[in-house]
Amino acid sequence: MPNNCLHIGPQKSGGLENNVIIIKRTSFIVRATFVACEACVGCSKMSNLKMSVESISHITLLVKDLERSANLFMSVLGAEQVYSGENQQFSLSREKFFIIGGIWFALMEGSPLPERNYNHIAFKILPSEFENFKKRIREAGLECKEDRARVQGEGSSLYFYDFDNHLFELHTGTLEERLRTYNQQKTANKAL
Repeated sequence: MPNNCLHIGPQKSGGLENNVIIIKRTSFIVRATFVACEACVGCSKMSNLKMSVESISHITLLVKDLERSANLFMSVLGAEQVYSGENQQFSLSREKFFIIGGIWFALMEGSPLPERNYNHIAFKILPSEFENFKKRIREAGLECKEDRARVQGEGSSLYFYDFDNHLFELHTGTLEERLRTYNQQKTANKAL
């Protein structure tokens, strides 16, 4: 199929079966597996194919003390431990896996971040649980950081650093609420 790399479904090329992923319709994309065929390599149309990430697979954080960080994840964030490497090493170093809010987190022994910054992971919490989480953070010996200035209606946040300079946010709002609040503020500012 030279000069025509946007083909659909199984195509035979040199005895190999190849599939192209995208059939674009007005408002949706049908997804399938993409394996470039030999005729597509270097084709200028290849750069026009749009691929998207399916979801977050997992988040890995390097920690100095695996046990201490595992206890923090379970006691403060309510993480469920689903794997412990114990003395086995299948990856770069010992690791433990957790589920937090449906997301797979991996804690791996390694050098902690050298300094603190604002890069962070934010978890959604219920407003009614705000004070309970603040208490858990303090009981773990961690300092709650002051919330940043907020527009009324975008939710509240607790920020804290773990033992390895990772910043976490526990947030009561949603993306939809924040966008609605920001759009209302933009409209109000234009009216002034």
